[in-house]
Amino acid sequence: MTVDIAFTAEEQAFRDEVRAFASQRVPATIREKVLTGRHLTRDEHVTWQKVLHARGWAAPAWPVEFGGPGWSAVQQHIFDEEMALAGAPRPIPFGLTMVAPVIMKFGSPAQQKRFLPRILAMDDWWCQGYSEPQSGSDLASLKTRAVRDGDHYVVNGQKTWTTLAQYADWIFCLVRTRTDGKPQAGISFLLVDMKTPGVRVHPIITLDGAHEVNEVWFEDVRVPAGNLVGEENQGWTYAKFLLGHERTNIAGIGASKRELLRLKNLARVEMRDGRPLLESPVFASRVAQVEVDLMALEVTNLRVLSAGRSSADRSRRDLGTVASILKIKGSEIQQAISELLLLAGGPYAAADVREARGQDGGGAGLVGPAHAAPLAASYFNLRKTTIYGGANEIQRNLVAHAVLGPMGG
Repeated sequence: MTVDIAFTAEEQAFRDEVRAFASQRVPATIREKVLTGRHLTRDEHVTWQKVLHARGWAAPAWPVEFGGPGWSAVQQHIFDEEMALAGAPRPIPFGLTMVAPVIMKFGSPAQQKRFLPRILAMDDWWCQGYSEPQSGSDLASLKTRAVRDGDHYVVNGQKTWTTLAQYADWIFCLVRTRTDGKPQAGISFLLVDMKTPGVRVHPIITLDGAHEVNEVWFEDVRVPAGNLVGEENQGWTYAKFLLGHERTNIAGIGASKRELLRLKNLARVEMRDGRPLLESPVFASRVAQVEVDLMALEVTNLRVLSAGRSSADRSRRDLGTVASILKIKGSEIQQAISELLLLAGGPYAAADVREARGQDGGGAGLVGPAHAAPLAASYFNLRKTTIYGGANEIQRNLVAHAVLGPMGG
């Protein structure tokens, strides 16, 4: 099944350039891990980002003045798709596509000069300090405090579900700097060095046996006031700006196209009742449905990109609603593909990623085909996609409010 999406000759030439680069420069060990759904190490992520940085492609969405390639939105879409299909890792988003745009738009020149080049070169690994034990979807209720003390803020509190904080050099945090008035009006955006005394990281081992998320504790952590982004008590504005970028990125169209191809290939070799699983009418219809949904998502995304090229003002105005739509459907498609992969793998899929790796880290000693081992762990891990970046239920409320207006209005 295909859909005819017309690209210009220049865009097709750009696709060929990206495809050739990816085929030559993605390390074989990294490619094999990505294409089989296995976890990468910190060093492997950093190695690949430095390869991209050397080519000038580390930050596809960055403008030229900050070291980006200055690509159009369509070029960024093509780059994401080709890299995913080639088995390149998705970039760690916290620095490149989350905090960096905030620093570009709201940060001081000194902050831009200090942080952006190191993000671009992957010299600093960033993590996100938003969610708290009682403040997830209701992020405005966060309680981590930052009290001004001379030239510093003193931070106390706790963040949770902090992805890859065990690797991070820096964390960008939403902190409460005022307790009176509307909750959203007392939040600030602070950059914290993870090596600062009083910062503690506690692992959270998830259902798939992986150490991907953490609790981060702050106990009298002294943060230079120069690490405040923008103005005090204006962090909610910056957080909403960042979440628009995060939700768009969560859609993961390129990665879903790669996983759909993986699903089809697996279903052609997995046998049920003496015939390939993909020939089962029930299974084939489910694959077809998710493929149609993915095509529709890609076309929607390209329509947004095209509208942005012709009407920048409209694109900016509608970004929040569009980002919510892309996040909802993109995350649901990721989950649907992971479920079908799990069904295709059958009883040989290992529920725990430690079992999938085996004692030597390579899956040694597993019963059944190696390609089936990581499928259950991946399925469990992807249950989170409809929650993080703003739960899908909340995103539907935001879309309804934007399109239909307030209830009863």
